[in-house]
Amino acid sequence: MKKTFQTIGLIGKPHHEGANQTLLQLYQYLTQKGLDVLVEERVASELALEGVSPVDLVQIGERADLAIVVGGDGNMLGAARVLSRFDVGVVGVNRGNLGFLTDLSPDEFEAPLTEILAGEYQLEKRFLLEAEVYRHGRLKSSNTAVNEAVLHPGKIAHMIDFEVLIDDDFVFQQRSDGLIISTPTGSTAYSLSGGGPIMMPSLDALVLTPMFPHTLSARPIVVDGDHTITLRVSDGNEDNLQVSCDGHVTLSVMPGDEIKLRKHPSPLTLLHPRCYNYYEVLRSKLGWSRRLF
Repeated sequence: MKKTFQTIGLIGKPHHEGANQTLLQLYQYLTQKGLDVLVEERVASELALEGVSPVDLVQIGERADLAIVVGGDGNMLGAARVLSRFDVGVVGVNRGNLGFLTDLSPDEFEAPLTEILAGEYQLEKRFLLEAEVYRHGRLKSSNTAVNEAVLHPGKIAHMIDFEVLIDDDFVFQQRSDGLIISTPTGSTAYSLSGGGPIMMPSLDALVLTPMFPHTLSARPIVVDGDHTITLRVSDGNEDNLQVSCDGHVTLSVMPGDEIKLRKHPSPLTLLHPRCYNYYEVLRSKLGWSRRLF
């Protein structure tokens, strides 16, 4: 039996007029239903709601049954990296561009949200990617990514040398602008722009997509999600290399470092309306519905 919800967290896109309007409508809609509403601190500051005690993302994760994120996929990614650690479902209202992760329309959210609140929804688990940087065998930094982790130079159009291992088995050495390691969720993001495949979100797999490789034989490779990917950065590289997680969090990398990437143990729980269909999302967002002739 699917659960219903009593305590709702509101998370939004800061300094965005359209998002603020939707957040205010959501707040009024939820409070009129007698639900307890936790308002993320940036949203509370923007909306200046009376009698509301602002909370941070961790507190929403600890206290809420459901979190509603208003914005684009970038806002969903930032919230998901925190909320995935908690037993809280996440719903997205699209106030961005593509909106692969934000299902609900800001103009027509009431009907599908009413169904979700009543326990009528599709539940989907999306795994995250954990990235760790090791220097001389010691962990220096780490973070998580919903879409992808990218090894790249700090300089634009500057090639780097690195080795790729899967579960300690050497796979290949590459000279390129970098490497994208993507989850199925991220297969329609940066990896897709780099020529990587679209993967069904339910797949337990990772895709490695080279960025402008020096050899034409370098191609994307899909591996089982339970494997550990290790990138060994050659000593001959210049300083100022980076691993970017979802394009938001940057980990510093030095020549000789090892980057280990594996599936994070805590998945993100997405809740979709009953009418949600992944193929319809692809058709709509990628323009597959348009006539070619």
